[in-house]
Amino acid sequence: MSDVIPSSLRRYCSSRVQEMPDNQIVAVADLARHDASVVRLWIGEGDLPTPAYIKQAAMDALEGDDTRYSYSQGLPELRQALSDYHRRHWQVDVAADRFCVSIGGMNAVTMAMQAILDEGSEVIMPTPAWPNARQMIEIVGGVNVPVAFDFYPDGSIELDLEELFAAVTDRTRAIFINSPSNPTGWRMPLEDMERLRDFCRDKGLWIVADEVYNHFVYDKGVDDSEGPAASFLQICEPQDRLLVTNTFSKNWCMTGWRAGWVTFPQGMDQLFARLCQYNTTGVAPFVQRACMAALEQGDDFIAHQVERCQASRDILVEGLTALDNVTVFSPQGTFYLFFKVHGLSGSSLDTAKRILREARVGVAPGSAFGPEGEDYLRICFAIDPELAREALDRLVPFLSALAEAPQGATI
Repeated sequence: MSDVIPSSLRRYCSSRVQEMPDNQIVAVADLARHDASVVRLWIGEGDLPTPAYIKQAAMDALEGDDTRYSYSQGLPELRQALSDYHRRHWQVDVAADRFCVSIGGMNAVTMAMQAILDEGSEVIMPTPAWPNARQMIEIVGGVNVPVAFDFYPDGSIELDLEELFAAVTDRTRAIFINSPSNPTGWRMPLEDMERLRDFCRDKGLWIVADEVYNHFVYDKGVDDSEGPAASFLQICEPQDRLLVTNTFSKNWCMTGWRAGWVTFPQGMDQLFARLCQYNTTGVAPFVQRACMAALEQGDDFIAHQVERCQASRDILVEGLTALDNVTVFSPQGTFYLFFKVHGLSGSSLDTAKRILREARVGVAPGSAFGPEGEDYLRICFAIDPELAREALDRLVPFLSALAEAPQGATI
């Protein structure tokens, strides 16, 4: 990235930021972001509008001039609503003062890392992984230590906990777990969550759990949960070294609202209030009023989204699994489908650009999620099932011939 900064300024800019790779998902999306002829499956957001009652709550707050500075940690009413929400869905009592409202899930991850990492602290992360979390570790001075998932020819994905534990050194500060996982759709079994909790307690390590996609689950029994995926909050004590990050973006189609939250151990409220003060000064109060409406009225909308995603997932999995040169890793959670195209002669980024240009479907290159994702592609299926069929109609003939097709052309 340093080559895009003028040489006269380069030496005066942060070397960490200069060394950051460009986001490959954005690189593909920017090629046709406003092209109506493209089926856009690259970025992780649903295609439904934000529900009307959420927008109305924001408008009512604006009309009432609720536009001034507020509590750095978040409105007390919103933090209580978050406590009620967790009790309702996970049957766990989390005190309202253990929540901190953030500017989206990314700011939640940022504050979590700022709270626990010193210069050179290592964070172990299963990979392929969400690139934003990986880069944030580096930005705050930490070191990302990847541990690769095991991908099997039958389309299953596993995380070897012994390999994860073996990666721990005297510099390790935390283990980052995203379950259900972006981009793979993997879900951590409950017994593995308990083993990881016990290991981290014994070693004095933090668990940073990104639980953004907990409602988007499809294969029951993976973690013994009846509804949403199991949360680390269900198996940990209030004083455990656990930070859980989340967002309003996915459950309620609020990606542009930029609101999320962190759940932290009892007694860390002043630390997170301080982080909010110096990072953002807090979330806009009218946005927080909209978030309260989402939590209090939005359960049916979540269920509708999950049902819709299930239908689109099944259409895409069935259609792509029929291809001889494609291995599909059927997602147990999230709204992403991660699949491998065999026999490619170019990179996954080049392949994504070719698919965009020739099939008019926007997909994310697997390499965006780390080198372990090369030869893979990711598509977001938080879409209308009819659009999933349209995407499949475009992708199947292209992918069938892709392995033999000449590579190298770019848009």
